[in-house]
Amino acid sequence: MSNPDLSATGAANAAPAQPTHRRFKRRSKRMKALLPYMLVAPAVLYLMLITLYPGIFAITQSFYNVKFGPWQWAGFDNYTRLMGDYQFWGALWNTLVIGSISLILQCIIALTLAFYAYRDPWVQGWRIIFLIPMLFMPSAVAFIYKLAFLDARVVADLFIRLGLLDGNVAWQSSIWLSRMILIIADVWQWTPFLFIIFVAGLQAQDEEVEEAARLDGASWYAIFWNISLPMMKPIIAVALILRAIDITTMFTNVFIITKGGPAFGTETISYFIYRTGFKFFNFGYASAASVIMLIITIIIAQFVVKRAFVSART
Repeated sequence: MSNPDLSATGAANAAPAQPTHRRFKRRSKRMKALLPYMLVAPAVLYLMLITLYPGIFAITQSFYNVKFGPWQWAGFDNYTRLMGDYQFWGALWNTLVIGSISLILQCIIALTLAFYAYRDPWVQGWRIIFLIPMLFMPSAVAFIYKLAFLDARVVADLFIRLGLLDGNVAWQSSIWLSRMILIIADVWQWTPFLFIIFVAGLQAQDEEVEEAARLDGASWYAIFWNISLPMMKPIIAVALILRAIDITTMFTNVFIITKGGPAFGTETISYFIYRTGFKFFNFGYASAASVIMLIITIIIAQFVVKRAFVSART
């Protein structure tokens, strides 16, 4: 027979176990909810240290006259001067011209290659090969194109041997020829970036939709233009925005190949900021130019991405 006293004692000892188990379950749920944030927190803190602090520092510096002495309060004088600085507006125009031509060419070439290659199993298995130009350092690519067009005259000699030219080409004496060198170098290195994104986006689409259109008699071109491309709009928009932001910071090619010449015809906004800050040591003025460029970039990026996602939903 069981002892009633022992049974009562055991029940009394077992009674608190249920609330403790519930508290443990509540804590485990909280930990599961907080775990993603805890895992992301180090990366977020790191990004804040390398982006947020320099950004706040640059914005603060833009309201001062900063050279080698003490900071002197300038208010909005740096921004007012920028509005009337023809070299600043020329650098913005050069960035727009070089960047837009380069981006359009990259998008057209990448989409064309993706259209012919995204169903090819060889492309799916060897996509890393198409990233080889991106693996070169930008400075190495800039030196290669400087040698090819300017120092070693490889391109001009090739054209002469083919009978297309009678003599050497003075690339640096023409603004558009100098811009062309920058565009070719940028297109060669960064078209694979867009290509690999476009191929991944096309391969992620539902094959049954394409199969149904093909059974209805649609050609590959019609399927791509009327079905695949509209579905790709958000992906294309994000990829182009990433490349556009990178193009606005084009500095290495300009610094190594053209030095902003001739007659400031290839000076981009990044090179203007560098020249203002590290050649003339006007750091407040350079910070104001970087803040304005940041605002313009954010506005354009927000507008393009919003339009792309809205058109994709409709």
